[in-house]
Amino acid sequence: MAIKIMVAGAGGVVGWRLCPLLVRDGYEVVGTTRSTERAAALERAGVRAVIVDAYDRRALVEAVAAARPAVVIHQLTDLSGGFAPEQMSETLTRNARLRTEATPNLVHAARQAGVRRLIAQSIVWTYAPGREPHVETDPLDLGAEGLRGVTVQGAAALEAAVLGAAPMDGIVLRYGWFYGPGASAKPAGTPGLHVDAAAQAAVLAIDHGAASWASTRTFADLRREALDYRAI
Repeated sequence: MAIKIMVAGAGGVVGWRLCPLLVRDGYEVVGTTRSTERAAALERAGVRAVIVDAYDRRALVEAVAAARPAVVIHQLTDLSGGFAPEQMSETLTRNARLRTEATPNLVHAARQAGVRRLIAQSIVWTYAPGREPHVETDPLDLGAEGLRGVTVQGAAALEAAVLGAAPMDGIVLRYGWFYGPGASAKPAGTPGLHVDAAAQAAVLAIDHGAASWASTRTFADLRREALDYRAI
């Protein structure tokens, strides 16, 4: 019997490139989206589409329970507002809200359904200033202000929820700046990451990697460690 994978945010930039890889590799794929149009496109690609709002905890619990996946891959983002200068604040705030509020819903739904592994998309440009190149154990820049602060807080909340998702294995992939199909032609910053490489990393994380050093840390722990680090 094929292993079942649920991709939350299957119609997004990475999710759309990820699902065909999973189908190719013989997984049974269930993908969530809020769009009926994207749901139809996913079905045509061999994915069983589920229309659900990640902010609706009850609906999400029911959707994951019905799918009964072994692995959930969290590729949820909310970047539909665009990146024009006049739209940037709203877009980043909405995306941070999704990471902060919808991720715990997904963690709860996955835990209730007995999922064994939860893989989540995060970002790499959230580290506190310090030595480079950074390593995974370096603290995040939780003292940042303005829009950067909004972004870092959202990513930190997502990571704390996923890495604290025991008894599931919580795996966080910190991606660089996307470019490629569905994204910009060139990365907006450094390091750049092609969306197909991001999708392939998620495929590899199904069977590789282990719960991070941060799996026993709460968001408050991460913030305290970051502030201690900045005081050095």
